[in-house]
Amino acid sequence: MRYYAVLDTNVLVSAMLKHNSIPAEVLAEALNGDIIPVLNEDILAEYEDVLKRPKFRFDERKVDVFLDELKRRAVYSDCGLIEDEIPDPKDVVFYAVLMEKRKDEDAYLVTGNIKHFPIKTYVVTPREMLDIVAEGK
Repeated sequence: MRYYAVLDTNVLVSAMLKHNSIPAEVLAEALNGDIIPVLNEDILAEYEDVLKRPKFRFDERKVDVFLDELKRRAVYSDCGLIEDEIPDPKDVVFYAVLMEKRKDEDAYLVTGNIKHFPIKTYVVTPREMLDIVAEGK
C-alpha cells in the first residue's frame, strides 16, 4: 500500500543528523518505499534553505542529491484553504498542501513538532507514520 505524506522539515533534519533513527526510517520509506512525498515549490525551498544552513554542516552535494531523489518520488500539490489555526506562519504551507492533497487521497503530515499543528488523526509523528505503513503491509 502507498501512503501520501507531507514531511515537515524537522523530520528531514533529524533523519540527516541521525542515520539510525525513526525519522531516518521515514525518509527511507519516502525515497524507496511505501511513502509518497507530497510537495510544492515553497516546501522544497524551505527544505533546501534549512538543509544548507551552515550550522548543520551537511554536505551541500549530498543535500542536492537527496532533494533530487525526493523530487523524483514526489507528487506535487497546490495549497488548499485551511480553517484551522496554525501557530507558526512558516508551518502553514505544510498544512495547506496536506489539506489540498486530502481532497483526492488519504494523506498525512509527518512532524516531530506535533503541537505546532491541529490535533487530527492525519497529523502524525514519524513513529506513528511507520506504524501506519507497517499495518498496511
